[in-house]
Amino acid sequence: MAKITLILGGTRSGKSVFAENYVLSANKVPVYLATAEIFNEEMKKRVDMHRSRRESGWINVEEPIDIMGEIAKHNSEQKIVLVDCLSVWLGNLLEHHRNVETEMVKLVDGLAGLEVETVFVSSEVGLGIVPDNKLAREFSDYAGLMNQKIANIAETVFFVAAGLPLKLKG
Repeated sequence: MAKITLILGGTRSGKSVFAENYVLSANKVPVYLATAEIFNEEMKKRVDMHRSRRESGWINVEEPIDIMGEIAKHNSEQKIVLVDCLSVWLGNLLEHHRNVETEMVKLVDGLAGLEVETVFVSSEVGLGIVPDNKLAREFSDYAGLMNQKIANIAETVFFVAAGLPLKLKG
């Protein structure tokens, strides 16, 4: 199984910047797999901010649902794939009425047969109060489960707060 890294953090914690620098330090061909769908002006600004940080050396891929298929397209020891981010992907799955548990199994099982190093960014949403509505609770529950599944197979896990990484595993 290829090396897997998980980088967790809250909103605006610095997790994406840390992940981008981590990927660039690997001295491999960097692939940026963006999961966000632009559905309003606020999301467009967030995506534009992320795009502006990437140098021309990145291979940029945008895929909101089939991230395992996109990762597999770059299956090479000479590449490193940054998936930013799993929690946005989770929101896409819920929005498109996909079976979240099936998609998580597909991702975890699919990673086992790959050579490409993969870095996942994901939001840690379980540090606050339990959400007051069913959809938000469902999202929070799935996010916690998904993060645990990826952390379990990851060689390295970081938690980023205030731009500072704390190594949790590896």
